[in-house]
Amino acid sequence: MDVVLLDDTGRPTGSAPKEQVHGADTPLHLAFSCHLDDGAGRVLVTRRALGKRSWPGVWTNSFCGHPAPGERIEDAVTRHARSELGAAFTGLRLALPDFRYRAVDASGIVENEICPVFTATLDGPLSPDPDEVAEWRWVDPADLAASVAATPWAFSPWLVEQLPQLATRRILEVR
Repeated sequence: MDVVLLDDTGRPTGSAPKEQVHGADTPLHLAFSCHLDDGAGRVLVTRRALGKRSWPGVWTNSFCGHPAPGERIEDAVTRHARSELGAAFTGLRLALPDFRYRAVDASGIVENEICPVFTATLDGPLSPDPDEVAEWRWVDPADLAASVAATPWAFSPWLVEQLPQLATRRILEVR
């Protein structure tokens, strides 16, 4: 699958195969993150499968991915929810439209993404793909925030950066 390459202003400049983009010199590209809630105030966190190339085994948001060239980002969110979690959702909402981060994992792989962040409510059961998700849990946002503060190394860097922004904007209620 190809990912959308971006210039520093966020404008598409082309595309490249995903496996060639994520390396030691990762160009800026388009991605997304999504946080699912259960309708009762809990948020879904997933632990990345141990076979993932970057950040294997860390806990992260519900799911994330990359839109294909020409694909609407909302359609990519729906596609990834189905393929990664075997799930459907309702109430998709763009929560952090301008989220951007760069991080380097222990193996030297760089993430360099403009990554709009979405929220939605799970609509039905979960059936995660074991190649994507090793474990999953429904957690209270305050408990998640406390865990991330105590052990940030156990979580994806994008989740560590997203949580305070979501709390500040009162998107995830941390009581």
